[in-house]
Amino acid sequence: MGDLAKIFKAYDIRGVVPDELDTAVAEAVGAAFVRVTGASAVVTAYDMRSSSGPLAEAFARGATAQGADVIEAGLGSTDLLYYASGSLDVPGAMFTASHNPARYNGLKLCRAGARPIGQDTGLGEIRELVEKGVPAYDGAPGTVSRRDMLQGYADHLKTLVDLSGIRPLKVAVDAGNGMGGHTVPSVFEGLPIDLVPLYFELDGTFPNHEANPIEPANLRDLQAKVRETGADIGLAFDGDADRCFVVDERGEIVSPSTITALVAARELAKHPGASIVHNLITSRSVPEIIAENGGTPIRTRVGHSFIKQTMAETGAVFGGEHSAHFYFRDFWFADSGMLAALHVLAALGEQGGPLSPLLAEYTRYAASGEINSEVADQGAAAERVRAAFAGRPGVTIDELDGLTVADTDAGWWFNLRPSNTEPLLRLNAEAADEQAMGRIRDEVLSIVREK
Repeated sequence: MGDLAKIFKAYDIRGVVPDELDTAVAEAVGAAFVRVTGASAVVTAYDMRSSSGPLAEAFARGATAQGADVIEAGLGSTDLLYYASGSLDVPGAMFTASHNPARYNGLKLCRAGARPIGQDTGLGEIRELVEKGVPAYDGAPGTVSRRDMLQGYADHLKTLVDLSGIRPLKVAVDAGNGMGGHTVPSVFEGLPIDLVPLYFELDGTFPNHEANPIEPANLRDLQAKVRETGADIGLAFDGDADRCFVVDERGEIVSPSTITALVAARELAKHPGASIVHNLITSRSVPEIIAENGGTPIRTRVGHSFIKQTMAETGAVFGGEHSAHFYFRDFWFADSGMLAALHVLAALGEQGGPLSPLLAEYTRYAASGEINSEVADQGAAAERVRAAFAGRPGVTIDELDGLTVADTDAGWWFNLRPSNTEPLLRLNAEAADEQAMGRIRDEVLSIVREK
């Protein structure tokens, strides 16, 4: 096997197929997964990439060889896999590389009830077993069965958000040739929604644009379609449809922090005084709005395994990330872009006005969005930034996740953190206004890129 250190990340497995991740690795991971979880049954689902089905089949061979039964949900989004794991109460494996380019694939693993598996909660043990060689199982092999989970998934989501009183809405959706094209029609069925679909054909080569809506270029077609059709809202999903970005009726991109604040306020209306988790890159408006609505904001690291663990430990009802991952206690503490989208549609449809003024109260600061810089040495670039800002009056530095630098009195902050899956440094900056944000953004980028 190749260098497993390259593909075992902080909270998933991801690599280039077949150079770094192939069916032999997937089969060994399936066997190790059963050993580590002690599962008698597991459920799998996979995205539209051509390599996903064969990897899922290989994983099933490894799992059944260890005596576990495998329930194959087939094509699905990552949150459909979480629904399957939660509703069936068995561990799960999703085969996807999410927003990564077509040559990548990967696995997202969870324990029964969609509980996360990260480096410190089982993923490290799985890697160690694979490296050493998984011992043979002395017993009868498990069986493989198929079960369609799509309708149950769609029906369950609609029990979590009250959409009974919403007005008719025209909704443009860009699935990016990813799994949203598979799940959106079932979820929207029966709702007063005039659907305007873009790129619903499942195609893991991503012929129209990468299924990565955090990059503004990948939202241009949706923005144009919203303006062209007079849609009330636009929704964009990533490749495995666990993230959702929103475009308002003007065709303007809505910050995921704004959506986090909106959904937080809705959840706090149902659960007064509850805790809400937000990662350290969300806007300062998020903890402010949580507190103003009587909730307790809890700041945490970036990444689904960290968010889910913190939510489980604190009983938080909701969690949001800058990357448009949204987590719900009532959805087994797992993330669902579709569920967040239903919350936004409910908020929009419950009143008669357009989306932009509805969201204005949740948007308070100027943000850069996530800006990626490809660098040869992530650590050295981050250290240059630290050295440039350390010791400045009023500046604080913390390292909960990457490098966060802030000047509370001046009203700005930025975070610089390495990608877990690519040779990139990711910058997020925020300030009181666009001019101040631009200054801090440009200064950091010039240091990172040595310009």
